Amino acid sequence: MRSLMRRVLLDTRYTLVGFPTTVIGFAILVSGFAAGLGTAVVWIGVPILAGVLMIARGFADAERGWLSDVLRRPPVRPRYKPAPEGAGRFRRLINPITSGQSWLDLLHGILNLPMAVISFVITVVFWALPILGLTYPIYGVVTSRIPGGDQELPELLGLGSGYGVNVVFNVSLGLLGLLILPVMVRGAALIRAGMGRALLTGVAELQERIDDLAEGRAAAVSAEANALRKLERDIHDGPQQRLVSLAMELSRAQRQMARDPEAAQATISSAITATRETLDELRALSRGIAPPILSDRGLAPALAALASRCTVPVELDVQVVGRFQAAVENAIYFVVAETMTNVAKHSRATVCTVQLTRTGNVLMLTIGDDGVGGAHVAKGHGLAGLADRLRAVDGEFTVSSPDGGPTVIVAEVPCA
Repeated sequence: MRSLMRRVLLDTRYTLVGFPTTVIGFAILVSGFAAGLGTAVVWIGVPILAGVLMIARGFADAERGWLSDVLRRPPVRPRYKPAPEGAGRFRRLINPITSGQSWLDLLHGILNLPMAVISFVITVVFWALPILGLTYPIYGVVTSRIPGGDQELPELLGLGSGYGVNVVFNVSLGLLGLLILPVMVRGAALIRAGMGRALLTGVAELQERIDDLAEGRAAAVSAEANALRKLERDIHDGPQQRLVSLAMELSRAQRQMARDPEAAQATISSAITATRETLDELRALSRGIAPPILSDRGLAPALAALASRCTVPVELDVQVVGRFQAAVENAIYFVVAETMTNVAKHSRATVCTVQLTRTGNVLMLTIGDDGVGGAHVAKGHGLAGLADRLRAVDGEFTVSSPDGGPTVIVAEVPCA
């Protein structure tokens, strides 16, 4: 109830307080625009137009602040085109004219008047209805004593006459108005807010989305490049060195075969052992590329396999079923794999907990340990690569790891 009342009051403030502001803005902007346009041929109107656009920007910024309350979202302010570096005084003065958003601000200041009038009238009418209806028993005592004052709407509708009938009718009307007040006031606010969002924040929201996509793409490229470099380093330091050593062992066995068969047999046995170790290392590396169990069976079995291989005891709680997009499953898997590796190497933890749940269209991954803490996502650390990988799928990554622990890592990935 409290949140509903707060919403009604915010919407009412927007439509009532915004109405005189809109009227004042309309008068200033229309007169200023007409004066600037009429004198633009002699260049006097150019700085006038620039000034009008700056005034329109001020009214637009105020409207954006109100929109954040009505639409329940953070205010989005567009990026106005700055003056070129080294531009002269006149060029900086008329710079607002070169910004497309400035003209949208002016257009909003002019077109917003009819929307403000409609929303203002709706709000006043549907606030007056419950107030007048519910307070009729008070002022009706006075009006009923005025000659002819008891001839009211109930009598015209054939419902009867008299103070008692009027009280029942008006109070009932007031209660009905009180019930529909939140809906009508909300609708009145949205009538005006819709135009405001389209003209004042639409371009900014689109630009913000483009920036997010560009950042996600850059993060994906960075994450893949880092993963490839790490894979190349691991192959060079591990299987490649083992294969070189294996080739040397087999060459030695070949030379020993004729003169010392027993030594050759021992060398071959050693080579077989090295081959098995190399295969095990290659399998471990392949899990960092595309684990077959993930693509074949999904997240739950893949995470269970990871947990079984971790040297720290893992409490796994997977509360999701079904399959998701490959990019989403890969992101979740690699976050868990990298985090478990860090826990085993650096945390000195005695237990690690992994929980995967779904809330709406978001997968929520929570990983914790009781280790020494100190983990962070600074550039150059392993967790920074995980943050980049999640940004590539529009995910979010947060780390809480004070010195002394515990560490809690939360990843949110859209899965719609």
